[in-house]
Amino acid sequence: TGLTKGEGKGWLFGLFQRDFFSTTTKEGYDRQPVDITPLKERKLTFDTHALVQDLETHGSDKTQAETIVSALTTLSNVSPDTTYKEMVTQAQQKITVQQLMAHLDSIRRNMVILEKSEFANLRAENEKMKIELDQVKQQLIHETTDNKLDISLERSRVTDMFTDQEKQLMETSNKIDAEIASLKTLMESNKLEIIHYLAALVFICLAIALGFYKFWK
Repeated sequence: TGLTKGEGKGWLFGLFQRDFFSTTTKEGYDRQPVDITPLKERKLTFDTHALVQDLETHGSDKTQAETIVSALTTLSNVSPDTTYKEMVTQAQQKITVQQLMAHLDSIRRNMVILEKSEFANLRAENEKMKIELDQVKQQLIHETTDNKLDISLERSRVTDMFTDQEKQLMETSNKIDAEIASLKTLMESNKLEIIHYLAALVFICLAIALGFYKFWK
């Protein structure tokens, strides 16, 4: 599994901390016993006899003065003893430096491996995203094509419907025109018949009037 950048740094720090500190703790810098001059044989940097006399002069008895000077002598030699015991030789220091350089080289290699792994993971993720984008693009193309086809079919259907309605309207209009023409013809025919009837009626009335006129005359 891939590591994130923060996880990778924490992992490297943990690796360095585990390897280096475990080595330094175990090896202890390869400390070697150093010959230390015995306490009684060391040369002191102050005159103990003069210090005892000075303490006696200031009111201390001889036993107290000697005890104080002995304690001061012990304290002055504690720090050098500790320093001498912790000292390492130049060869030991060189070995320690070489160990540190080896750890640094190991860390560099681990960092290179981690960077390559992260780059590979990023490239794989980019490829995956590219494939997903291509799939989405193809899906959008198909959906757009289907929508265009649906729109074209719907447009054709609406056009056909309007054509049929227009045809029906034309047929209805033609029927109405034919009915109107038929009614006009019928009205003209009835008008002529009425005129003929009225003319005959007028002639009859005139004939009757003429008969009455002749009769009365």
